[in-house]
Formats: sequence, structure tokens, C-alpha cells
Amino acid sequence: MPEPPAQPERPVEGRDYYMDGPWLVFTREYHLRRGHCCQSGCRHCPWGYRKPPPASNIRHDSGKPPATGPLK
Repeated sequence: MPEPPAQPERPVEGRDYYMDGPWLVFTREYHLRRGHCCQSGCRHCPWGYRKPPPASNIRHDSGKPPATGPLK
């Protein structure tokens, strides 16, 4: 009978991650052991990935009907 696949090792606090307030922050070492970039913009990404900033912070839907008539 074949052996079941090995379970991945559980992350260890202090080695693989730490808490920053409510946030769980993975370390550089954890990412390297994992072996690939998830492209989430992680704080300690060893591949240097940074999320691009949003295209605009302007809210397009103000909840008001569009203006009509000539612009002044």
C-alpha cells in the first residue's frame, strides 16, 4: 500500500510569521521555503513584488444623478 503524501509543516510563530496588531505577517524565510510569490504584496516578499497602487481614489458613484445642462 503506498504511503499518503506528506503534510506540509505548520508555520511556527517567530520563525515563519509574527503578529503586528491584528495582522499575521509572514517572514522572508517563510516565503523562501514556500518557494513562490503569491503576488499579494507581502511585507517581506523576497521576490520584490509590490502591488501597483489603485488607478484612482476618486469615487465615481456619488449617489447623485448626473448633472444636466451646459457646464459653467
